Amino acid sequence: MADSSFDVVSKVDRQEVDNALNQAAKELTQRYDFRGTDTTIEWSGEEGIVITSSSDERATAALDVFKEKLIKRDISLKAFDAGEPVASGKGFKLTGTIVQGIDTEKAKKITKAIRDEGPKGVKAQIQGDELRVSSKKRDDLQEVIALLKSKDFDVALQFVNYR
Repeated sequence: MADSSFDVVSKVDRQEVDNALNQAAKELTQRYDFRGTDTTIEWSGEEGIVITSSSDERATAALDVFKEKLIKRDISLKAFDAGEPVASGKGFKLTGTIVQGIDTEKAKKITKAIRDEGPKGVKAQIQGDELRVSSKKRDDLQEVIALLKSKDFDVALQFVNYR
């Protein structure tokens, strides 16, 4: 019998992020506490998001609104990396990026955790920005998924291609 396997990935549905961004932008135009602050939120390139406002408090509040919309759409906040408000011209600018893929350092930490704490006979291989975990027993794979969910690797993990 062939080995069973699954992939550990860190991907974000671009459409869901776009929907969250549009909802946040709509709320910023409608809320009373944002009136007259020229607060906007928009895409900057493929993975970047820019929030501009007349004060740093309003920029931070707009970031909170956006994070709230991400949570409602089941997108982990670990997949969004935001900076601090920076003075730019007359207002303040806050930039953030959508983080996708598992970098090599984090992938090595994950494989080490599987090797040290996971069941015997489970193999983990790094394949680009994702990990392939395989084993002869499906129950062992279930244990590995439970193990990875219980630990915090500072990256949003999803488990796909379970076969």
